[in-house]
Amino acid sequence: MDLDREKQLVADAAAELVEDGMRVGLGTGTTVTHLLAALARRAPEVVYVASSPRTEQAARALGLLVEPFDHLDRLDLVIDGADQVAPDGWLIKGGGGAHTREKVVVAAADAFVVIVDSTKLVDALAAPVPLELLSFGLRATLRRLAAATLRDAARTPDGGVLADWHGALGDPGALATYLSAMPGVVEHGLVPPDAVTRVLVGRGDSTTSMTPGGAS
Repeated sequence: MDLDREKQLVADAAAELVEDGMRVGLGTGTTVTHLLAALARRAPEVVYVASSPRTEQAARALGLLVEPFDHLDRLDLVIDGADQVAPDGWLIKGGGGAHTREKVVVAAADAFVVIVDSTKLVDALAAPVPLELLSFGLRATLRRLAAATLRDAARTPDGGVLADWHGALGDPGALATYLSAMPGVVEHGLVPPDAVTRVLVGRGDSTTSMTPGGAS
């Protein structure tokens, strides 16, 4: 299995969705790195918003026009990767620690397209679930969470502390509600199916398209 080939194929397919005049959000991760190169080759006249300083720097180095997100209030499209994709469309994101900003960008977009290689498809989501926590009261938050551990990583660009939930993950919706309601939790890496427009999957030498709930 050539995962780099799968990432390249799916990145190329996603780049074809970007049209002149669009406002496009860019995610973070290795598959998005391939996407940036594909967008630079196509060179559509687009304004981009980046979900992380890493993506912003890489995009600008390739000549893509990236604007601060405070200059825009709506996006046409967001393209990002995922760590896990379940058959019903639930995702886990945030292995790279950018899930809070990624969710803010997705919430502003008309469409959210996820790009993954075939190894990211799972029968059911499983821990860990990435978390961003407030530094204020951190030990108290961790005590209440119980099943979370701090990640050996730098603070997020917004000053948050990265951690991972290692507890049971039987019902993603129930866990998402629990984590969202927990004081001190800035954001978690669970993404519901209704936030996802389409999932593009690199499989061998081709790309397939899935919609939440099954293949299209």
